[in-house]
Amino acid sequence: MSKQALQVYIKDAHQAGMSNQQIMQELTQAGWQVHDLLDLIIEPKPTAVATPPVILVENLSKSYGQVKALDNISLKIHRGQVTALLGPNGAGKTTLIRILTTLLLPTSGQVTVAGLDVIRDAQKLRGIIGLAGQYAAVDETLTGRENLEMFGRLYHLTRTAAKARAIELLHQFNLEDAADRILKTYSGGMRRRLDLAASLVIRPQVLFLDEPTSGLDPRSRFALWNVIRDLVANGTTVLLTTQYMEEADQLADKIFVMDRGHIITIGTSDELKNQVGGDILELHLVNHADAARAAVAIRQFGTEEAHADPATGIVTVPVRGGSAVLVDAVRQLDTLGLKVLDIILRRPSLDDVFMKLTGHATE
Repeated sequence: MSKQALQVYIKDAHQAGMSNQQIMQELTQAGWQVHDLLDLIIEPKPTAVATPPVILVENLSKSYGQVKALDNISLKIHRGQVTALLGPNGAGKTTLIRILTTLLLPTSGQVTVAGLDVIRDAQKLRGIIGLAGQYAAVDETLTGRENLEMFGRLYHLTRTAAKARAIELLHQFNLEDAADRILKTYSGGMRRRLDLAASLVIRPQVLFLDEPTSGLDPRSRFALWNVIRDLVANGTTVLLTTQYMEEADQLADKIFVMDRGHIITIGTSDELKNQVGGDILELHLVNHADAARAAVAIRQFGTEEAHADPATGIVTVPVRGGSAVLVDAVRQLDTLGLKVLDIILRRPSLDDVFMKLTGHATE
């Protein structure tokens, strides 16, 4: 019996209800070897199907007259991650968020979120996503509890369900003590927490956060980061925009760096930092006006051009060679009479990455 005929026989035997063990026994009795039969009788396990991205953007553009806010960008974001869009004001981050959340129509391109088209399925999509914009969407004349109950009713929850969900969120965001206070008495951090809570009333599959910690003091910013981490741990997919390097570094599984309507690079925090390589020599000059001269003076020790910021008196340059560079740089600056307040040798930051890629800072 040829191998092709054997395959037909095994297929017919399966259809007749014979088990793999019965087929194997019958064929081995007919003289076939077990190792010749295994691959034919036991069907290989199907290969795992790749999980489709929860956010898929293909060749997206948005123009305002001659100005291109987004210029033919594409990206994929997978479920259960924190993804950051990092870039300065005007990079196109908010425009992209507004398109993804059905608030703005694209000029061209295809965009889906959770398998739904942002144009054709806009109404359905709004019921499964949450958005906390740059400016709080809550009502200052209402209490925290009343705001959350109002959002619940707007999402068509029953009155009882809206009240219950408000209680859950007030507890989750540590706002129980302030629940019945008018929002005008809330601090900036408390308002941002309430705004984020409002975006979670329907337990969204995907949460969009546009500059979530903008304007907050460091303590409030750290507290909000912990809230975001807890949400992701419980299965929420988060896409946030930020111009804070530390925020992207702390929260994001993947970072898309944007500038002038383009995505210029993608990677984890460590992958992006490795693009700079080596260490960063950072000088803090006593006289800020000396920054440009100092940059020229230490260029010889760097692997690339030095960057000088006259406003802060800080000069940075990528270097190799470790601590020996510090000694040489100090001697060179001393020879030129340039006084240094502080000198640091550190690992690259995301700010250094952005500077290298774009030639300017994020802020």
